[in-house]
Amino acid sequence: MPMSTETSLAQIGVVGLAVMGSNLARNFARNGNTVAVYNRSTDKTDKLISDYATDGNFIPSKTIEDFVASLEKPRRAIIMVQAGHATDAVINQLAEVMEEGDIIIDGGNALYTDTVRREREIAARGLHFVGAGISGGEEGALNGPSIMPGGPKESWDALGPLLESIAAVVDGTPCVTHIGPDGAGHFVKMVHNGIEYADMQVIGEAYQLLRFGADMSPAEIADVFAEWNKGDLDSYLIEITAEVLRQVDAETGKPLVDVILDAAGQKGTGRWTVKEALDLGVPTTAIGEAVFARALSSSLGQRAAAQGNLPTGSLKTFGELGLDKAEFIEDVRRALYASKLVAYSQGFDEIKAGSDEHQWDVDPRDLATIWRGGCIIRAKFLNRIVEAYDNNAELPSLLLDPYFKGELEGLIDPWRKVVIYATQLGLPAPVFTSSLSYYDSLRAERLPAAIIQGQRDFFGAHTYQRIDKEGTFHTLWSGDRSEIES
Repeated sequence: MPMSTETSLAQIGVVGLAVMGSNLARNFARNGNTVAVYNRSTDKTDKLISDYATDGNFIPSKTIEDFVASLEKPRRAIIMVQAGHATDAVINQLAEVMEEGDIIIDGGNALYTDTVRREREIAARGLHFVGAGISGGEEGALNGPSIMPGGPKESWDALGPLLESIAAVVDGTPCVTHIGPDGAGHFVKMVHNGIEYADMQVIGEAYQLLRFGADMSPAEIADVFAEWNKGDLDSYLIEITAEVLRQVDAETGKPLVDVILDAAGQKGTGRWTVKEALDLGVPTTAIGEAVFARALSSSLGQRAAAQGNLPTGSLKTFGELGLDKAEFIEDVRRALYASKLVAYSQGFDEIKAGSDEHQWDVDPRDLATIWRGGCIIRAKFLNRIVEAYDNNAELPSLLLDPYFKGELEGLIDPWRKVVIYATQLGLPAPVFTSSLSYYDSLRAERLPAAIIQGQRDFFGAHTYQRIDKEGTFHTLWSGDRSEIES
């Protein structure tokens, strides 16, 4: 195995040298850190050293024991392996040879409850365990990700400067901060990914309306998205969407988007976000619809059976609706912006609820700050979210911030129009639609929940509260229908 010429101990170690782990190790080395590296199969270690030795100082090892011995104290080792049993196996291997005060960091997408369990088990062995969400994909890992570490505060004191050395930087501020104890970092990364699902879906819905409503070509839509990326929608996802739409398939000469199977994959973090929202009682409808949209897209058998076999009603064409293309494009942009605001607002609501439930004391302003660079959902308007929480740290909903309320004044009518147009054109827009319903529910003076409470009391004596006096009440539905206090 090729060896580094570096003889001192490493400040940080990386276990698992697939693309993400390898890029993270290179990032540490490029930023002046000596990096210990280990992979179960030594060929990946060999390749890293032979291909990227010029990135900096690496200390490769063939065994976990040698890897741990090559780290300075307190030892800091980041695990970048497949979530689940593989992660537990590596944690146990490290814990067997580490010493009190050493730090194990899981940089993968772990379910936060697993992180809570692991932190408790590792603490009992005298070690520190940190669940760190790392966002930005392969490019971010190499050039500067957004990092969301949880775990003990003492671990952050020893780990923080190293993570700051590799994180993305926006306005002089590294995109990393200590999120909170035990599973807080992975919880926040989970919700980040849930927001990402919604963000990607609303972009897809905008594309669908322009492509199959306004009959625009992928190249034309790419130009539209590139233009949108110069304004309020300036973001990484809008930017790369334009690039995807411009790509031409070398084999067929068709736009690449037309030869990609329209069945979206998912690795689980979106589902986790929705499941946790249900447990917390937080209505993350935008994220939920985005997850369900991916599931429906992959139900290829059902979709094939339904095509041409279900009634459509009286649909309209773009021409029959008498729509102006330029005006329609602008309306879609505004609907996309409004739906995106709802998705972020709901995500921050879930993070607050999770933080309250687990007593993590997560600061939403910090999250908006570190999400401005490096991560997949990085966007210009995150600066506005930082300002919103600067103005009111106890903001009940992001949508109630004065700036965003002002933005919504100019978005609401186009948003409503686009939802109507999508229905008339027969084009699915689940997140555009559900986000508008959420918005209208949030601002409504009365909701149909009163009738639901009446129904629940009728069939199950579940009781209800009144608007005009304190207490809990039940109507004797099977008796004389008088009301009693329960």
